[in-house]
Amino acid sequence: MYRVGIITSSDKGAAGEREDLSGPAIETMLPGELYQVVSYRVLADEMEGLKAEMIRLSDEERCDLILTTGGTGFSPRDITPEATLAVCDRMAPGIAEAIRSYSLSITKRAMLSRAVSGMRGRTLIINLPGSPKAVKEALGYILDTLPHGLDILTGKAGECAR
Repeated sequence: MYRVGIITSSDKGAAGEREDLSGPAIETMLPGELYQVVSYRVLADEMEGLKAEMIRLSDEERCDLILTTGGTGFSPRDITPEATLAVCDRMAPGIAEAIRSYSLSITKRAMLSRAVSGMRGRTLIINLPGSPKAVKEALGYILDTLPHGLDILTGKAGECAR
C-alpha cells in the first residue's frame, strides 16, 4: 500500500470558518486496497507551516504520496506551489501539466492554476485545485497512472517500458 498525506491549504478552513470538502474528497477517491491515508491536515496559507508539514510527511511519516489541495491560484495568500518548490529536490512537471491540460477542456480558468508537482526523496508531491469538483476531476484524471510512477520512485519497479 502507498502511504498518503493530504494537506488542505486554506486560511478559512484552518480558522474553522469553512468546512473543508476537498481534503475528504481526495480521501474518498483513493482506492483503499492501494492507498492508506496516514495524515490529513487543514493548514493556513503560511509558507513555513506548509513546508514543515510536507517535510514531516516525507521525512518522518515516510509518505509515498502527498496530495495538497488549495492555495494554487492568484490570491496573494496562495503559496502552495512556492512551498512545494521549496521542499522538492526534483520536479515532475508533466503531472501538473497533464492536470492543467485536462482541466482546460472543462474550463478556461484552468489556465490560472499555478500548481506544481515534484519529488522530495522518495515522496511524490502533487498540488491539486481547491474546489471539491476540480479536485475530483484532476485526481480522477491522473489516478490510474500514479501507481506506476510511485512504484518507480519507491523502487518497487525498475522499468518504465511496457
